Amino acid sequence: MRTDQLIRTFVEYYEERGHRRITGSTLLPPPGDPVLFTTSGMHPLTPYLEGRPHPLGKRLVNVQRCLRTTDLDEVGDTTHLTVFEMLGTWSLGDYGGPRSLDWGYGLLTEGLGVDPGLLHATVHAGDDRTGTGQDTDSLDLWQGLGVPVELTVEDNWWPKSVDDDGGDGPVGPCGPDSEIFFWSGDGPPRSTPTLDDRWVEVWNHVTMTHRRREDGSLVPLPQRNVDTGLGLERLASLLQGKPSVFDCDVFDPWRRLVPPLWPLEEPDLRLVSDHLRSAVVVLGDGVRPSTTGRGYVLRRLVRRLLTVLWRQDASRSLGDLPDDLVRHTLDHFRQDARPADVLRTLLDEEHRFGRLLDRGRTVLARPRFQGPLTEEDFRYLHDTHGLPRELITSLRPE
Repeated sequence: MRTDQLIRTFVEYYEERGHRRITGSTLLPPPGDPVLFTTSGMHPLTPYLEGRPHPLGKRLVNVQRCLRTTDLDEVGDTTHLTVFEMLGTWSLGDYGGPRSLDWGYGLLTEGLGVDPGLLHATVHAGDDRTGTGQDTDSLDLWQGLGVPVELTVEDNWWPKSVDDDGGDGPVGPCGPDSEIFFWSGDGPPRSTPTLDDRWVEVWNHVTMTHRRREDGSLVPLPQRNVDTGLGLERLASLLQGKPSVFDCDVFDPWRRLVPPLWPLEEPDLRLVSDHLRSAVVVLGDGVRPSTTGRGYVLRRLVRRLLTVLWRQDASRSLGDLPDDLVRHTLDHFRQDARPADVLRTLLDEEHRFGRLLDRGRTVLARPRFQGPLTEEDFRYLHDTHGLPRELITSLRPE
């Protein structure tokens, strides 16, 4: 099933169940949102999750483009993308988590033809630290459907903790979630999602019951909501029997045009394709390179992909990128930017980065920087010469 058909099937399934389709926003979050980019479908809906009536009612469905920088170091594997599309559904004080899970199971198994034996679920086990109990409603639903369930604590509370030590998550709506996993390995499924990474998470159903305050305490929301998010490219690759998200039909033009242009090993090909595609989408939403904020994220994406491109051949240039590839990406994400303008900006950034590399090599060749660098050295190189730590590290691998 191609991604365009998958989107239609998803939206129509929920429209038949009383959901109204809302238009997905750009990558830029609404005013007042502290994040740089929209990271999930819920971001534009936060006021409605906290109680404001939505003009289209209590049941919503949409397709939202998202960008996440938290997974940048994972890009190049088989499941992570920087920019991706999220299929989402919402119940704003209407139906509860079990109905959402039941409908999700029905769409996967009946609407999309997924073998029920390839599914596994995880459910919130309860947390004494926060005083939240076990999500017995979701557990009962899965057990009734015959789907194996694994109970976890931190992994099934959304948003996840902001640190690795179980610290408090970000301020805002939160609650227990139940995640649906798809078996991607050869042979029959085995083990559980937390113990075997061949279980790939595809759909997260969050029952938003609380709002987290700045001091970490939880207060009940005025209404119980359900917020679900399903990664389009990830599910498409699994349904199409592909070994990675970079092999699903969305990336067909990248697979066809990039390897002849720049012969790269598979992990590098994935990273370059992801970062270039993401940079095109960010530019398509009106962001321009800069030294801070959204513009710096864009600049970092371009510099990371150029570092990989030039590792083996310094003559490679973004100016060689076909217009058709940029146009395909802009069309897919429904953006009005001109491909020529996008390519011109990318090439300007390439020239800027090339000059910075030349200056960096000259500065780092000085005698004072021949030994191990101290924190004072890093600060001096950044403040005086504009060399960020990650660039210094790439020029001087330990």
